[in-house]
Amino acid sequence: MNYTLSNIPERDAKPRERGYTMAMDKGLSLREVEDFLEVAGDYVDIVKLGWATSYVTPNLKEKLEIYRAAGIPTYFGGTLFEAFIVRNQFEDYRRVLDQFGMTYAEVSDGSLDMAHDEKCEYIAKLSKQVTVLSEVGSKDAEKIIPPYMWIKLMKAELEAGAWKVIGEAREGGNVGLFRSTGEVRSGLVEEILTQIPFEKILWEAPQKAQQVWFIKLLGANVNLGNIAPSEVIPLETIRLGLRGDTFSHFLDMEKPC
Repeated sequence: MNYTLSNIPERDAKPRERGYTMAMDKGLSLREVEDFLEVAGDYVDIVKLGWATSYVTPNLKEKLEIYRAAGIPTYFGGTLFEAFIVRNQFEDYRRVLDQFGMTYAEVSDGSLDMAHDEKCEYIAKLSKQVTVLSEVGSKDAEKIIPPYMWIKLMKAELEAGAWKVIGEAREGGNVGLFRSTGEVRSGLVEEILTQIPFEKILWEAPQKAQQVWFIKLLGANVNLGNIAPSEVIPLETIRLGLRGDTFSHFLDMEKPC
């Protein structure tokens, strides 16, 4: 940091298991990636190439190498996985992961109907090849999953081999964990946390108000995802109580958290 302030929450050091910031790359150019990492690379833990953007992204290998050289792992969005599955091309998907040197993969079923046992089988198979993040929740705003089912699905996917489970919100933050207005389904989140350790969950929270809510609930070291590259630095200040939204939240703490 550039200077010293007291009563600043202690952030876990990278590589970390909690306090993750997952940034979403929706089509940055090579130069934009370099600029992004120059400013915010210290605060990014992993980058998702959103949905299936990797299919049409030019200079994909070069882009991935820039992230790799900066020590930041990447993965393709879960929609790409689903695009391969719906076409019965799972083995092709595995070869793509190898072709591009991917060490992480996302397994999701937000855009297609898939038996949960089948999804867990994909998680188990892929976990022998890469580190798996599995996404729970639907991209369909009309499909409401009750809390007990979120818990059941998350538990099963972690047991199948997922490293972390992702709470679905899409890039807009208006489905899954959130109402169409962006408001957090607070009862849902709190019930999930009675059964699933918070460090095992990556909450998609693209909107500032959502990030603030989770940080106030779970502290500076909550895992947050779908963060726009331009919002990584602002998010870090929210984590540290250096933006108006959390300015007073950490001032009275007895010890760093």
